[in-house]
Amino acid sequence: MKIIGITGGVGAGKTEVIRLIEKMCCCTIVVADDLARSLEKRGEVCYEPLVGLLGKDVLGPDGEIDSRKMAQAIFADGGKLLPAVNAIVHPAVKQRIREMIADSAADGVEWFFIEAALLIEDGYDKIADELWYVYADEKVRRQRLKDSRGYSDEKISSIMASQSSDSVFRKHCSVVIDNSFDRKHTEAQLAGIFNSDDGVRCDRD
Repeated sequence: MKIIGITGGVGAGKTEVIRLIEKMCCCTIVVADDLARSLEKRGEVCYEPLVGLLGKDVLGPDGEIDSRKMAQAIFADGGKLLPAVNAIVHPAVKQRIREMIADSAADGVEWFFIEAALLIEDGYDKIADELWYVYADEKVRRQRLKDSRGYSDEKISSIMASQSSDSVFRKHCSVVIDNSFDRKHTEAQLAGIFNSDDGVRCDRD
């Protein structure tokens, strides 16, 4: 089984690529953000530590952690609690992913994909066999974010400035998927990857 980490900047279309992959191969797909939210549910591993750290004010009427209240608590003091929150959530997510990898391997799954915006920063190269970069031209990304999320130019610029640059993604990822064009173009690249031992490689020069 091959373990692949998928990353890319905001608006690059990682979700679209994941959907295509799911249709094209025998695989397990984990979206790290979704998994993190599931581990914050009552009875899961992150619930009690987070409530202990942030207080019961982050709970909603149903006793679950309210994501909006949690964000307010984290950033109420300039984000000083963020490292402590990450120290609870990130190791738990990685541990659950390792368990899922073992289960998928035992089930004979051919590919295991992990999608995360901070794949490089969070050290997923130590878990994955390869990191894949979903690339899209900046103009395309900006238009997608305006159309799909209604973001302003200022907000888009702010988000992009906070993320890794194209050169950083290319430095750490061994496969590039250009998602600047239509679905057929992206699908053809993925078909080439799945039918080749070498895949589509970055130009590191």
